[in-house]
Amino acid sequence: MGNEIYIEDCRYHVGEEVTIKGWVRHKRSSGSIFFIEVRDGTGEIQCVVVKSEVDESTFQSCDSLKIESSLKVTGLLREEKRAPGGYEISVKSIEVIHIPEEEYPISKKSHGIDFLMEHRHLWLRSRRQWAILRIRSKVEKILRDFFYEGRFVLIDTPILTGSIGESAGNLFETEYFDLGKAYLAQTGQLYLEAAAASFGRVFCFGPTFRAEKSKTRRHLTEFWMLEAEMAFFNSDMNMDIQEKMISYAVKRALDECEQELSILERDTSKLEKIEPPFPRISYSEAIEILKKKGFSIEWGDDIGGDEETAISEEFSKPVFIYNYPREIKAFYMKPNPDDARTVLCDDLIAPEGYGEIIGGSQRNDSYELLMERIREEGLDPDKYAWYLDLRKYGTFPHSGFGLGLERFVSWICGLQHVREAIPFPRLINRIYP
Repeated sequence: MGNEIYIEDCRYHVGEEVTIKGWVRHKRSSGSIFFIEVRDGTGEIQCVVVKSEVDESTFQSCDSLKIESSLKVTGLLREEKRAPGGYEISVKSIEVIHIPEEEYPISKKSHGIDFLMEHRHLWLRSRRQWAILRIRSKVEKILRDFFYEGRFVLIDTPILTGSIGESAGNLFETEYFDLGKAYLAQTGQLYLEAAAASFGRVFCFGPTFRAEKSKTRRHLTEFWMLEAEMAFFNSDMNMDIQEKMISYAVKRALDECEQELSILERDTSKLEKIEPPFPRISYSEAIEILKKKGFSIEWGDDIGGDEETAISEEFSKPVFIYNYPREIKAFYMKPNPDDARTVLCDDLIAPEGYGEIIGGSQRNDSYELLMERIREEGLDPDKYAWYLDLRKYGTFPHSGFGLGLERFVSWICGLQHVREAIPFPRLINRIYP
């Protein structure tokens, strides 16, 4: 029995007898030789079974192998530049663990997206999905590293809440014992604001929910959001840290995900241009750009997906659009002291048509003005008593933002739809598997 290794560690074991465990990706034969491509979750390797070099039962077992059969392979590991991954195993023995009774349903032929989504539990095994979700995993670690290196404190915010962070029309609600209605969280922001008064700089990273009936390629009903809150940060400082984070994450993703990005055939030259500073335009400037590009839009209208794409075409880097009208933004945003029509906020629009990846703002630190906005929105002040307390006991200027992980990963990977950027997507027409 050889030294048991993972395929990604092959370069450390050339010339050794090794054992790998995995699944059959592909199999072909030329009579007296079988070529079996095996994957183990960390990579893929070609295993060569020569009839004259193995016993009869081992060779016969190869004939019965089907796609996705699980097995244990032992043999001599050697470099082979012509083989996938650059390494190859000259097989000495094979232990078959399981052979499927039926043919694997996802074949090399083209499948429609509905079929693939119905078989998402199996589609995850494909080379493309493997690459995307490994990038997602690495990006999550990279983003966490950014905050830990910046001495932020991780705060785990609740999923069930009685307080609304965004629009009340986009909530999933449930009965909460004898206490009335509770909601699946749209954001951890309000809780982060409380934590910022204790720790200064905080972040959370977890699932959030929006019951918005949207079918666009940028929307999910359940998605993961990274949110940060910083005490004594104004709106400009908020944008500064966002562009530092994005630049840091893109650079490290290029360095650490080379293999995965190659599988996806991603044009990384565009990502290589991502470094500070990012262009910043006001909402008013954005409206003028859109009018010149032929959009029927007026000051006070929200900027939608098509408009975001049109603006991003003017820049090779992500672009900030800042200070939107107060009527189309959330109640917690700080009024702009230089223009009462607007609030101190920003959206970061990714290039290449990927739309908004971050939304942020300076928060309203005035008890009176915040109470006024809560009432304007028709919200119950009693449910926000704890949130208002933050303005009663040592109020302070603070800002924060939220990054949608799936949109960010979609941009890094060059995907057409965010449904591929999460293992099991939840859409308005899908909750299976």
